[in-house]
Amino acid sequence: MKKKLLIPILLVSLIGFSQEKMITKTGTITFDASFPSFDEVKGINRYVTFVLNPETGEIASLAIMKGFEFKIALMEEHFNENYMETDQYPKTIFRGQIEKFDQKTLTTTPKDFTIKGKLEIHGITKDVIVPGQISKTGGRITILSNFSVNTSDYSIPIPALIKYKLASKVNIQLAAVLNTN
Repeated sequence: MKKKLLIPILLVSLIGFSQEKMITKTGTITFDASFPSFDEVKGINRYVTFVLNPETGEIASLAIMKGFEFKIALMEEHFNENYMETDQYPKTIFRGQIEKFDQKTLTTTPKDFTIKGKLEIHGITKDVIVPGQISKTGGRITILSNFSVNTSDYSIPIPALIKYKLASKVNIQLAAVLNTN
């Protein structure tokens, strides 16, 4: 329990103590590694922490890997034990910057941004550049993004027996509605 509380606290501290932050602990990450002619390989995690400094555009997120849920329980077990090795690599972290971010220009209509940062998956950190669509309604900022990562970039083992049933390029969607902290 202490570990679960410590990680979000540390993540929040990454952005700085003196500035106003926006946060959610109910962001969503969905990944899809399916091939059309085989069983759907799709997981969703609805308890992802996102933190945004609206003054600087700094952004961070943290997902506990065992939080991903699947339609088929056996798939979830294989995901945790064989592919993501979640006992050894329990979380994925993103730290980055939304380029040219200015919250004053946000409206209810999503605006396209580029988000650059470091994505850590399976114990490996890589520089990434991903698209983002950001909008603002009242005091809330919504961030949406769709991008892909290669399993080989993060040394995620795919057994030869199923490599034709599991895509090596994984599509990732994220959604977060952030509120003032």
